[in-house]
Amino acid sequence: MDDLELLDWRERIARLHLSGLDLAGFRAERDELFRRHPQSPLPVEDRPGFAGLRYHPANPDAVVEAPLRPASGTESIDTGGPDGVVRYRRVAIADTPWGPLTLWWIEAYGGGLFVPLRDGSCGSESYGGGRYLTDTVKGTFGRGLTVLPDRRVRLDANYLYNPSCAYDDRWACPLAPPENRVDVPIRAGELAYHG
Repeated sequence: MDDLELLDWRERIARLHLSGLDLAGFRAERDELFRRHPQSPLPVEDRPGFAGLRYHPANPDAVVEAPLRPASGTESIDTGGPDGVVRYRRVAIADTPWGPLTLWWIEAYGGGLFVPLRDGSCGSESYGGGRYLTDTVKGTFGRGLTVLPDRRVRLDANYLYNPSCAYDDRWACPLAPPENRVDVPIRAGELAYHG
């Protein structure tokens, strides 16, 4: 992998997440990145005929505000790849209508907020291993999770997205730990990839 291409990919992802695009514009631009960028997680052979990722329709009920309560402790999650075991620290727990979700801080150089989740749609409609609301190390700021005053967050599940390993086995991804698994199907965001 070319490191400068990867740097460009991450910058474009961050700019996209921080842009003023509406959901439809965001999805169209993301599809274009997946189609054309050399660091796209799609297999190279899938790119020429790529018609776009599949999404649930926009769902206004998938946007919620949730109070945060304190959380403590760490968890080690094996990425299954060259990153090995990564340590995560619990930042807070968001009490959502879907169930409690832990907000994690990646305990590595620079750190970053990480919110993976596995809901009742995973394995049937969406990627079986779960999806991400945010992973700030990868530049996904301000869409799936926004911090609000008074220890609350706004979660927008319309921006749930698949980890890179959902597209190609060459990627290894940390998946949602048991405490970020909810039984309710969240019918919002990205659907399972069928290349």
